[in-house]
Order: sequence, then structure tokens, then C-alpha cells
Amino acid sequence: MTVQHTIANNNTNTNTNDSERLIAALQGRLSALSDLHLTLKHVHWNVVGPSFIGVHQMIDPQVETVRGFADDLAERIATLGGSPCGTTAAIADNRTWDDYSLGRDTVSAHLAALDVVYDGVVGSHRAAIELAGKIDPVSEDMLIGQTGELEEFQWFMRAHLEDPFGDLPHAAQATEAGAASTAR
Repeated sequence: MTVQHTIANNNTNTNTNDSERLIAALQGRLSALSDLHLTLKHVHWNVVGPSFIGVHQMIDPQVETVRGFADDLAERIATLGGSPCGTTAAIADNRTWDDYSLGRDTVSAHLAALDVVYDGVVGSHRAAIELAGKIDPVSEDMLIGQTGELEEFQWFMRAHLEDPFGDLPHAAQATEAGAASTAR
């Protein structure tokens, strides 16, 4: 008996359709984290300016942690009876966000753009938490843990951008390009 069937059999409010919806949501999170991993590495290679080294070194642990999150989600999908897909085509197919557009740019521009990226990833993780909470507490717990660490990473980036009052210069921007432009 697969876990997918175990979930359905142990919870009278859950059925195979719910398990399939959960697997699809986890696949969406897998694609988002795979994309985030690549975006963070891209920023690591392209960030410049007076605070370069601190930001350059701050990003690498994020890259590794996000890669680990993706691996955990892929293994959870497989445990639930699904087939995780980590290809670039899967990332593109699941993408509900724009591709990261900054190349070589300042610390402030990249961090403001990444703040917007993290808003999207964290918001989507929270939506997946809500779904998982109705279906599978193990998946819910995994997503909650990941979201907490993603929020901490976002806080690290915001700390570089905030003024003494906690205001962000790019706070009114909804796009990564707009945030970067405002922060430059």
C-alpha cells in the first residue's frame, strides 16, 4: 500500500483526488525551489558593489539549503506515490512567475529584486501549507519548516536594504525589475 493510499484510507476527509492535488502542489513547490536555487546562484555570480563579498558569501548557504528543500519535496512526492520532475521543462511548465531578469548589478538592486522573488515563493509555500494541512500533516510540517527558513533568508536580505525605521525603499514595487530600479 503506497502512502498515497494510506493517507486516503486513514483520513475519512481525504481521497485519492486530494492526494493528487497535494502531489501537484508539492510539484509546484519543487519547481519553484529549483528555480530559486538557480536564481540565487545567478545572483551570487552577478552581484557587484561595496558590499559584494558579504552578500556573495550570504547567498551560497541559501543556495545549498534551497537545493536541500527541493530534494526533500521530491522525495516526499515519491513517498506519496507521485513522480517528481526536476527538469527545466517542468520548471517552465509549472512557472507562474517571470524569469529573473537582472544580470550584473548592484547589491541593492539584486537584494530588492530577490525580496520580491521571496515574497512569491513564501506566499506560494503558504498556500501549499493550507492545502497540505487539510490532507497530510507530514507534508504540512515539511512546508512549514521550509517556509520559516525562507522567511529568515528574506529577512537577511531585507536587513541590507532597510533604513533605521525598518522601511524598504522598494516596498511599493510588485515586480523584481521595479524593486531593483527603486533600490539602485
